[in-house]
Amino acid sequence: MTTPARPSDAGARACPSPALWHQGWYTPAQAQPSPNFGPRPAQACIDLLVLHSISLPPGVYGGPEVGHLFCNQLDWDAHPYFQTIRGLQVSAHFFIRRDGSLWQFVSCDDRAWHAGASSYRGRDNCNDDSIGVELEGLEGDTFTPAQYRSLVELLAAVAKHYPLADVAGHEHIAPGRKADPGPGFEWNALGPCLAALSIRAPDSQKT
Repeated sequence: MTTPARPSDAGARACPSPALWHQGWYTPAQAQPSPNFGPRPAQACIDLLVLHSISLPPGVYGGPEVGHLFCNQLDWDAHPYFQTIRGLQVSAHFFIRRDGSLWQFVSCDDRAWHAGASSYRGRDNCNDDSIGVELEGLEGDTFTPAQYRSLVELLAAVAKHYPLADVAGHEHIAPGRKADPGPGFEWNALGPCLAALSIRAPDSQKT
């Protein structure tokens, strides 16, 4: 993998497994660097992982459109739905496809643009201290076993490299504004992993 040279190291803690991480990039993931990121605030504690769902167009899986969106390369005229998000500049740290393959768009040491207006655990602006993971899927629909396996593996790797304490959905950090990943996401599939890593699930989803 060719490692991007840009990401900063703000907020990272010492890496015990240099083979798995390099400047916030998780080496088992396929890197597709996005320009949509910025520095985290000084002394940011990267201790929250936020789960999202996304598909472009909605309900269509397997294409390059999500990656194109995160990299500002989406052809806005390719589908009528894209006109409703024309000009949107967003990103996430990771994207897990239906087959379980893992992509990374932003260094975890940097601030991706995934949470928007948000608040959780008494803190606003969740982009500042969170890692965003997008699951290829439709809000409220189910996800695949391969995606859960990939997510559990990623959770374990992140928790060994950053002081991860909580996992929440976009619906929990922006209630009323967002509803993903939604009722189709099986929080109990993460239960053993979260328990082993001493990571808290949202109060409404505890297993």
